[in-house]
Amino acid sequence: MMKRCTKAILYKDNLKYNLEQIKKAAGENTKICVAVKADSYGHNAILTSKLAEEMGIEYLAVATVDEGIELRKNGIGANILILSLCTPEEYDELFEYRITPMIFSFEVIDLLKKAACNCGVKDFPVFLAIDSGMGRVGCYPEEAGEEAKKIVEGGFLKLEGMCTHFAVSDSLQENNVSYTQKQYESFCKAVENVEKAGISSGIKSCCNSAAFLNNKNMHFDMVRPGIITYGYYPDEITEDYLKSVNNNFNIKPVMAFETQVVAIKAFKKGQSVSYGRTWVCEKDTKIAILPVGYADGLLRRFSPGLEVTIRGKKYPVRGRICMDQCMVDIGIDNDEVCLWDKVLIFGPEESGAKTTAENLAKIGNTISYEVLTSISKRVERIIL
Repeated sequence: MMKRCTKAILYKDNLKYNLEQIKKAAGENTKICVAVKADSYGHNAILTSKLAEEMGIEYLAVATVDEGIELRKNGIGANILILSLCTPEEYDELFEYRITPMIFSFEVIDLLKKAACNCGVKDFPVFLAIDSGMGRVGCYPEEAGEEAKKIVEGGFLKLEGMCTHFAVSDSLQENNVSYTQKQYESFCKAVENVEKAGISSGIKSCCNSAAFLNNKNMHFDMVRPGIITYGYYPDEITEDYLKSVNNNFNIKPVMAFETQVVAIKAFKKGQSVSYGRTWVCEKDTKIAILPVGYADGLLRRFSPGLEVTIRGKKYPVRGRICMDQCMVDIGIDNDEVCLWDKVLIFGPEESGAKTTAENLAKIGNTISYEVLTSISKRVERIIL
């Protein structure tokens, strides 16, 4: 068991609350596919998957075959959908562990059918990926009918569903709103082409977190919430914006990232702190040293700007964040901060943190997704 003081605390009740809000917003007739890829955005995929399954959620989404296998080996029985592409070397494991791939292109369809035949598999479920404008994986809408026919020929595969992914549904800029609408219409055309080919389109899914919240007319049969599961809103689709359009959807951050003060040193005016001498004391002060750095996920670009919370007060990180340590300015006459005090880097309100992953994202010119998934494996996850 790890005993390191740098750890990530996962508030299970907040995770459950978020899933309840998602279920409520989706309604009884819309399936939910919770994104648990990248270890649930750093939040423990086994925890999220078991809780989702207990709550009646039917689908989980991963990015790799190995992620799906890990779920199966931990007793997860829900449908598992891979949102990224896999290689022929992994096909046998798809069949063995009942993991549903997204596929497109005649070449890949033929390879997967051949693998299914060799393994004695019939009617193996797959999703047809549609590129409606993301510019990533998927066939174009005009190709969907022929590819669907190719999938079902021979009876080795069955078309369980179709999906696409929106590129800018988290933006409120007029041109991006229009682009999302065009993507939706393109996906609808792909569905129409499959149905015209005499093939059932199955479960249709196009909504990520942003579209789920802001485009209820696009929900189709299944939505795929990701970042909102873990308590953060997608870019411009903020809580304040949702309230302005009479949508009271509410979520709570799940993770708190914390460490401890392991040393306190007095610094004189003119002394520098950390690599590159990017910060020099303007006056005498004290510096608290924290055993957390960019190898833990506290990205180097968070300084200057990051303030951590100690005993309910915020203190600035000084100098460059190192691989394993960072330094905090606590002031010369501060007797409140003591050796071994807990330090909160970010977290939900109940953790005592005064900073969120979204705050860090703004400092680092990135998104909360990256902040959360950057918390490394050497940071122990503690479930409350």
